[in-house]
Amino acid sequence: MTTRQQASYGSWQSPITPDLIIAGSVSLQGALFDGSDLYWLEGRAQEGGRTVAVKRAADGMTRDVTPAPFNVRTRAHEYGGGAFTVADGVLYAANFSDNLVYRHEEGQAPVALTSRSDMYFADFVYDPARSRLICVREDHSAGPDKEAVNTLVALSTQGPSEISVLASGHDFYSSPALSPDGSKLAWLVWDHPNMPWDGTELWVADIAPNGSLHNERCVAGGHEESIFQPQWSPDGTLYFVSDRSNWWNLYRESTDGVTCVLAMEAEFGAPQWVFGLSTYAFLSAREVVCAYNVRGMWQLGVVDTQTQHMRHVENHFTDISGVHAGSGGRVVFTAGSPTQASAIVLFTPHTETFEKLRESSEIEMDDDYLSIPEAIEYPTANGRTAFGFFYPPKNEKYDAPPSEAPPLIVFTHGGPTSATSTTRSLSIQYWTSRGFAILDVNYGGSTGYGRDYRQRLRGQWGIVDLQDCEHGALYLVKRGDADRARLAIRGGSAGGYTTLAALTFLDTFSAGASYFGVSDIELLAKETHKFESRYMDSLVGPYPEAVSVYQARSPLHHTEQLNKPVIFFQGLDDKIVLPNQAELMVDALKQKGVPVAYIAFAGEGHGFRRAENIKRTLEAELYFYARIFGIPLSDVSEPVEIMNL
Repeated sequence: MTTRQQASYGSWQSPITPDLIIAGSVSLQGALFDGSDLYWLEGRAQEGGRTVAVKRAADGMTRDVTPAPFNVRTRAHEYGGGAFTVADGVLYAANFSDNLVYRHEEGQAPVALTSRSDMYFADFVYDPARSRLICVREDHSAGPDKEAVNTLVALSTQGPSEISVLASGHDFYSSPALSPDGSKLAWLVWDHPNMPWDGTELWVADIAPNGSLHNERCVAGGHEESIFQPQWSPDGTLYFVSDRSNWWNLYRESTDGVTCVLAMEAEFGAPQWVFGLSTYAFLSAREVVCAYNVRGMWQLGVVDTQTQHMRHVENHFTDISGVHAGSGGRVVFTAGSPTQASAIVLFTPHTETFEKLRESSEIEMDDDYLSIPEAIEYPTANGRTAFGFFYPPKNEKYDAPPSEAPPLIVFTHGGPTSATSTTRSLSIQYWTSRGFAILDVNYGGSTGYGRDYRQRLRGQWGIVDLQDCEHGALYLVKRGDADRARLAIRGGSAGGYTTLAALTFLDTFSAGASYFGVSDIELLAKETHKFESRYMDSLVGPYPEAVSVYQARSPLHHTEQLNKPVIFFQGLDDKIVLPNQAELMVDALKQKGVPVAYIAFAGEGHGFRRAENIKRTLEAELYFYARIFGIPLSDVSEPVEIMNL
């Protein structure tokens, strides 16, 4: 029996070290079938953040398909996704270093199918009848001062040739879907100022003998309806997800028009920050395997398209994405849970069995160190309810003094139109095993709770998200689960903005960490890339008409109100939130005499991929909180220069 020591929260020694977190860990995404074979992508921090395409053959053997230094990523929309497809044993993939699309065939050198680095490609669909790829192209050839032009195009699979433009005229395109007989194409479009979760249109066209599109028509969608993942059933019926009922539910087009397949207070869609998302797949014309989100937790079901009923599939996963079907009634997806790391999972519906093919982390967690999240609902401003996941401190070797409450770190996810994940995160357990409590907030504007909840941020970014973070922290203080004097807040990107705004405009939090966070939303509106260039219109207001609102809600314009210590982390190659967003804040706090630290990483963009940098951020953030809150550290990491302390 282990003898428990008494030590203050935050000072506990933990076996969950940064080295353990990054050792052998990969990010997993994009699993696809090709006959009896499977392909997926692995992001490897130990290889400088390179993303590698991996093949698992029918005999269970796996091998890398893309050789070093090939990096399967696309810059389209800056966030990428949909960077590869595979057909008949041939992989087609975008390469991050030169933005070209390559054909990878076993035993042969990669062959470039495009020739210009100022054009980005994504969302590939193989068209076998015409030996081509249909995909989205983002054309930057007009130069950095001009907005990129997005179109739907076709590329020859044989080598560089003239690119055929199939559809143009809209600001954005995504999700091309080819009918089973190759005669029709469906796709999504949207225009400024909409984001894809605001309003999209679903279009369908016939494919002419020469490969061009004709008889184009709009099936569904508009400025106030978000369409997600058009897909054809094996019998040629067009299905898609729409939020016209407030919930992203499954619909189809028939001779009777558009009808709902299954009405539920659940989300069968997700925000299209990246290309290639998929939440459902056809086993047959009658059966569809679906992942759906109920109050932040993903579940799995099989829908009968004739009876329009769903059979729930019991499983232990709470986060499911990238659903694809293959031969033999098999389904593959990426999934995880609070006790399981993200994994590529093979699902056999007729036996309801699951097999993990590849786990993102091979580290086995002792239950005595594993903090299990509690789904909480709590009252917030204006009589509303907000949601989050609470992780209490957990370490088998320690108890805190009876009168002590733990320091709390509020995690604010990016987006802000996004949601937190309940998949086991060693980065969260890093904190809880040291005696910190964590509140991972799905503030108003998050997905998974219907369109109305998602739209709470319309015109309210910098208000609703702050209120929900503040009320969540104080709710836990009232319960006795957090120390009122030691409340911290941290987040990346849009979560970094919420962090900085909360520290500036509220008195609730005593310290914070901003990862490539936005400090001036006016600068963001002026400088960011095309995909998000009008995002602020819905979150804040039209720019420049609402410039006074932008300035009123930007922490950089109100540094006289910011007196709380902050540590900043920034990638110097970030094209989404430019480094000046952090550097201007650091300079202002330094001049004010407020404790501040700044760590920048050359070669990193929006999010950190390299092992040594991930390790540095974890150690530095812990060191920062320890110094600010007076927490003794027995395993002192590399010191951080904290100015004004």
